[in-house]
Amino acid sequence: MTRRSMMAANWKMNKTVREAQDYVAALIPHATDASNVDMAVFTPLTCLGEVARMTEDSPVLAGAQNFYFEDSGAFTGEVSIPMLQDIGVKTVLVGHSERREVFGEDDAMVARKTKRAIEAGLLPVVCVGETKEERDGGGMWDKVSGQVNAVLEGLDVGGDAIVFAYEPIWAIGTGDTASPEDAQDAIGQIRKLLRESRDDAFADAVRILYGGSVKPGNVAEIMSQEDVDGGLVGGAALEVDSFVELIQAAEDSAPDEE
Repeated sequence: MTRRSMMAANWKMNKTVREAQDYVAALIPHATDASNVDMAVFTPLTCLGEVARMTEDSPVLAGAQNFYFEDSGAFTGEVSIPMLQDIGVKTVLVGHSERREVFGEDDAMVARKTKRAIEAGLLPVVCVGETKEERDGGGMWDKVSGQVNAVLEGLDVGGDAIVFAYEPIWAIGTGDTASPEDAQDAIGQIRKLLRESRDDAFADAVRILYGGSVKPGNVAEIMSQEDVDGGLVGGAALEVDSFVELIQAAEDSAPDEE
Protein backbone atom coordinates (compact mmCIF):
# COMPACT_ATOMS: atom_id res chain seq x y z
CA MET A 1 0.00 0.00 0.00
CA THR A 2 1.27 3.47 -0.88
CA ARG A 3 1.14 5.92 2.03
CA ARG A 4 1.20 9.66 1.38
CA SER A 5 4.24 11.38 2.81
CA MET A 6 3.70 13.99 5.49
CA MET A 7 5.91 16.85 6.63
CA ALA A 8 4.86 18.63 9.83
CA ALA A 9 6.32 21.78 11.36
CA ASN A 10 6.15 22.16 15.14
CA TRP A 11 6.88 25.77 16.03
CA LYS A 12 6.73 25.03 19.77
CA MET A 13 6.71 28.32 21.77
CA ASN A 14 7.88 30.53 18.93
CA LYS A 15 6.47 33.21 16.62
CA THR A 16 4.12 36.14 16.98
CA VAL A 17 0.98 36.48 14.89
CA ARG A 18 2.77 38.79 12.45
CA GLU A 19 5.63 36.32 12.05
CA ALA A 20 3.12 33.52 11.51
CA GLN A 21 1.36 35.52 8.79
CA ASP A 22 4.63 36.11 6.93
CA TYR A 23 5.62 32.45 7.22
CA VAL A 24 2.31 31.06 5.96
CA ALA A 25 2.09 33.57 3.12
CA ALA A 26 5.49 32.39 1.92
CA LEU A 27 4.70 28.71 2.45
CA ILE A 28 1.39 28.37 0.62
CA PRO A 29 2.70 28.83 -2.96
CA HIS A 30 5.28 26.08 -2.40
CA ALA A 31 2.77 23.85 -0.65
CA THR A 32 0.42 24.07 -3.60
CA ASP A 33 3.14 22.65 -5.86
CA ALA A 34 3.75 19.61 -3.61
CA SER A 35 1.04 17.29 -4.84
CA ASN A 36 2.25 14.08 -3.15
CA VAL A 37 2.90 15.40 0.36
CA ASP A 38 0.55 16.34 3.18
CA MET A 39 1.71 19.32 5.21
CA ALA A 40 0.84 20.51 8.70
CA VAL A 41 1.93 23.49 10.78
CA PHE A 42 1.51 23.17 14.55
CA THR A 43 1.48 26.68 15.98
CA PRO A 44 1.14 28.38 19.35
CA LEU A 45 -2.45 29.06 20.32
CA THR A 46 -2.11 32.81 19.76
CA CYS A 47 -1.28 32.24 16.08
CA LEU A 48 -3.62 29.37 15.44
CA GLY A 49 -6.78 31.17 14.39
CA GLU A 50 -4.93 33.30 11.85
CA VAL A 51 -2.96 30.34 10.48
CA ALA A 52 -6.17 28.34 10.14
CA ARG A 53 -7.81 31.23 8.28
CA MET A 54 -4.86 31.64 5.90
CA THR A 55 -4.56 27.92 5.15
CA GLU A 56 -8.29 27.21 4.83
CA ASP A 57 -8.24 26.77 1.05
CA SER A 58 -4.69 25.41 0.82
CA PRO A 59 -3.07 21.97 1.21
CA VAL A 60 -1.60 23.02 4.56
CA LEU A 61 -3.32 21.73 7.71
CA ALA A 62 -3.47 24.09 10.68
CA GLY A 63 -2.56 22.16 13.80
CA ALA A 64 -2.75 22.67 17.56
CA GLN A 65 0.15 21.71 19.80
CA ASN A 66 -2.08 20.79 22.73
CA PHE A 67 -5.67 20.47 23.97
CA TYR A 68 -7.70 18.91 26.76
CA PHE A 69 -10.03 15.94 26.29
CA GLU A 70 -13.08 17.53 27.96
CA ASP A 71 -15.26 19.80 25.83
CA SER A 72 -15.84 22.44 28.51
CA GLY A 73 -15.61 23.01 32.23
CA ALA A 74 -13.46 24.32 35.06
CA PHE A 75 -10.09 23.68 33.42
CA THR A 76 -8.32 27.02 33.62
CA GLY A 77 -5.77 27.58 30.89
CA GLU A 78 -6.88 24.67 28.72
CA VAL A 79 -8.45 24.62 25.25
CA SER A 80 -11.01 22.09 24.01
CA ILE A 81 -11.54 20.29 20.73
CA PRO A 82 -14.74 22.25 19.92
CA MET A 83 -12.82 25.49 20.45
CA LEU A 84 -10.14 24.32 18.03
CA GLN A 85 -12.70 23.21 15.47
CA ASP A 86 -14.44 26.58 15.77
CA ILE A 87 -11.34 28.31 14.38
CA GLY A 88 -10.66 25.76 11.66
CA VAL A 89 -8.03 23.46 13.16
CA LYS A 90 -7.65 20.16 11.27
CA THR A 91 -4.96 18.25 13.18
CA VAL A 92 -3.51 18.04 16.69
CA LEU A 93 -0.26 16.95 18.29
CA VAL A 94 -0.73 14.44 21.09
CA GLY A 95 1.85 13.28 23.61
CA HIS A 96 4.83 15.27 22.37
CA SER A 97 7.85 14.46 24.49
CA GLU A 98 7.80 17.93 26.02
CA ARG A 99 4.18 17.43 27.08
CA ARG A 100 5.15 14.09 28.61
CA GLU A 101 8.50 15.01 30.15
CA VAL A 102 7.92 18.66 31.18
CA PHE A 103 4.18 18.72 31.87
CA GLY A 104 3.69 15.18 33.14
CA GLU A 105 1.25 13.75 30.60
CA ASP A 106 1.17 9.97 31.05
CA ASP A 107 0.16 7.21 28.64
CA ALA A 108 -3.43 7.21 29.90
CA MET A 109 -3.79 10.94 29.27
CA VAL A 110 -2.29 10.62 25.79
CA ALA A 111 -4.64 7.74 24.95
CA ARG A 112 -7.69 9.66 26.14
CA LYS A 113 -6.72 12.74 24.13
CA THR A 114 -6.08 10.65 21.02
CA LYS A 115 -9.50 9.02 21.25
CA ARG A 116 -11.21 12.39 21.69
CA ALA A 117 -9.45 13.86 18.66
CA ILE A 118 -10.45 10.94 16.46
CA GLU A 119 -14.06 11.08 17.68
CA ALA A 120 -14.14 14.72 16.61
CA GLY A 121 -12.73 14.00 13.17
CA LEU A 122 -9.36 15.63 13.75
CA LEU A 123 -6.13 13.92 12.73
CA PRO A 124 -3.98 13.14 15.78
CA VAL A 125 -0.22 12.99 15.37
CA VAL A 126 0.75 10.85 18.36
CA CYS A 127 4.34 11.14 19.54
CA VAL A 128 6.30 8.27 21.09
CA GLY A 129 9.94 7.95 22.00
CA GLU A 130 12.58 7.20 24.61
CA THR A 131 15.09 9.18 26.66
CA LYS A 132 18.85 8.71 26.38
CA GLU A 133 18.88 6.88 29.71
CA GLU A 134 16.20 4.46 28.54
CA ARG A 135 17.99 3.86 25.27
CA ASP A 136 21.39 3.34 26.88
CA GLY A 137 19.84 1.05 29.49
CA GLY A 138 18.22 -1.19 26.91
CA GLY A 139 14.69 -0.07 27.71
CA MET A 140 13.95 1.73 24.46
CA TRP A 141 11.47 -0.79 23.07
CA ASP A 142 9.67 -1.34 26.37
CA LYS A 143 9.04 2.41 26.55
CA VAL A 144 7.97 2.89 22.94
CA SER A 145 5.82 -0.23 22.67
CA GLY A 146 4.08 0.69 25.92
CA GLN A 147 3.25 4.13 24.57
CA VAL A 148 1.89 2.71 21.31
CA ASN A 149 -0.13 -0.02 22.98
CA ALA A 150 -1.72 2.46 25.38
CA VAL A 151 -3.05 4.46 22.43
CA LEU A 152 -4.28 1.39 20.55
CA GLU A 153 -6.20 -0.05 23.48
CA GLY A 154 -9.91 0.47 22.93
CA LEU A 155 -9.36 2.33 19.66
CA ASP A 156 -11.52 1.01 16.82
CA VAL A 157 -10.56 2.97 13.69
CA GLY A 158 -8.77 2.47 10.41
CA GLY A 159 -5.09 3.17 10.11
CA ASP A 160 -5.66 6.32 8.11
CA ALA A 161 -7.30 7.98 11.13
CA ILE A 162 -4.06 8.28 13.09
CA VAL A 163 -0.42 9.25 12.56
CA PHE A 164 2.43 8.22 14.85
CA ALA A 165 5.66 10.16 15.18
CA TYR A 166 8.72 8.43 16.58
CA GLU A 167 10.82 11.07 18.31
CA PRO A 168 13.85 9.83 20.24
CA ILE A 169 13.99 12.38 23.03
CA TRP A 170 17.78 12.33 23.08
CA ALA A 171 17.82 13.63 19.48
CA ILE A 172 15.40 16.55 19.84
CA GLY A 173 17.13 19.90 19.54
CA THR A 174 20.51 18.36 20.33
CA GLY A 175 21.87 17.90 16.82
CA ASP A 176 22.47 14.27 17.80
CA THR A 177 20.34 12.67 15.11
CA ALA A 178 19.57 8.99 14.94
CA SER A 179 21.04 7.51 11.80
CA PRO A 180 18.60 6.75 8.99
CA GLU A 181 19.09 3.08 9.86
CA ASP A 182 18.26 3.77 13.52
CA ALA A 183 15.09 5.60 12.46
CA GLN A 184 14.08 2.73 10.19
CA ASP A 185 14.77 0.14 12.88
CA ALA A 186 12.57 1.88 15.45
CA ILE A 187 9.79 2.79 13.03
CA GLY A 188 9.91 -0.68 11.48
CA GLN A 189 9.40 -2.16 14.94
CA ILE A 190 6.44 0.13 15.52
CA ARG A 191 4.86 -0.96 12.24
CA LYS A 192 5.45 -4.61 13.16
CA LEU A 193 3.71 -3.98 16.49
CA LEU A 194 0.75 -2.40 14.68
CA ARG A 195 0.58 -5.46 12.44
CA GLU A 196 0.59 -7.82 15.40
CA SER A 197 -1.86 -5.77 17.46
CA ARG A 198 -4.31 -5.13 14.62
CA ASP A 199 -3.79 -6.45 11.10
CA ASP A 200 -1.88 -5.85 7.89
CA ALA A 201 -4.38 -3.34 6.53
CA PHE A 202 -4.15 -1.18 9.65
CA ALA A 203 -0.36 -1.32 9.85
CA ASP A 204 0.05 -0.55 6.17
CA ALA A 205 -2.25 2.46 6.36
CA VAL A 206 -0.75 4.17 9.43
CA ARG A 207 1.79 6.85 8.63
CA ILE A 208 4.79 6.97 10.96
CA LEU A 209 6.94 10.10 10.97
CA TYR A 210 10.44 10.59 12.33
CA GLY A 211 11.12 13.51 14.64
CA GLY A 212 14.55 14.32 15.99
CA SER A 213 16.79 17.01 14.46
CA VAL A 214 15.46 16.49 10.95
CA LYS A 215 17.05 19.08 8.66
CA PRO A 216 17.71 19.67 4.95
CA GLY A 217 21.08 17.95 5.19
CA ASN A 218 19.74 14.59 6.36
CA VAL A 219 16.08 14.50 5.30
CA ALA A 220 16.65 12.73 1.97
CA GLU A 221 18.41 9.79 3.65
CA ILE A 222 15.75 9.57 6.35
CA MET A 223 12.92 9.69 3.82
CA SER A 224 14.53 6.93 1.77
CA GLN A 225 13.88 4.40 4.53
CA GLU A 226 11.08 1.93 3.81
CA ASP A 227 8.88 2.62 6.83
CA VAL A 228 9.54 6.35 7.32
CA ASP A 229 6.61 8.34 5.96
CA GLY A 230 7.77 11.86 6.75
CA GLY A 231 9.01 14.14 9.48
CA LEU A 232 7.85 16.03 12.55
CA VAL A 233 10.26 18.95 12.50
CA GLY A 234 11.12 21.51 15.15
CA GLY A 235 14.06 23.86 14.73
CA ALA A 236 14.55 23.31 11.00
CA ALA A 237 10.91 24.25 10.37
CA LEU A 238 11.06 27.64 12.06
CA GLU A 239 12.39 29.23 8.87
CA VAL A 240 10.04 28.83 5.94
CA ASP A 241 12.83 28.31 3.38
CA SER A 242 14.19 25.40 5.39
CA PHE A 243 10.74 23.84 5.77
CA VAL A 244 10.14 24.19 2.03
CA GLU A 245 13.38 22.24 1.43
CA LEU A 246 12.07 19.46 3.65
CA ILE A 247 8.75 19.41 1.81
CA GLN A 248 10.57 19.20 -1.51
CA ALA A 249 12.67 16.29 -0.26
CA ALA A 250 9.49 14.48 0.78
CA GLU A 251 7.95 15.24 -2.61
CA ASP A 252 11.01 13.91 -4.43
CA SER A 253 10.96 10.67 -2.42
CA ALA A 254 7.22 10.06 -2.76
CA PRO A 255 5.96 7.62 -5.41
CA ASP A 256 3.61 9.17 -7.91
CA GLU A 257 0.00 8.55 -6.99
CA GLU A 258 -2.02 6.69 -9.61
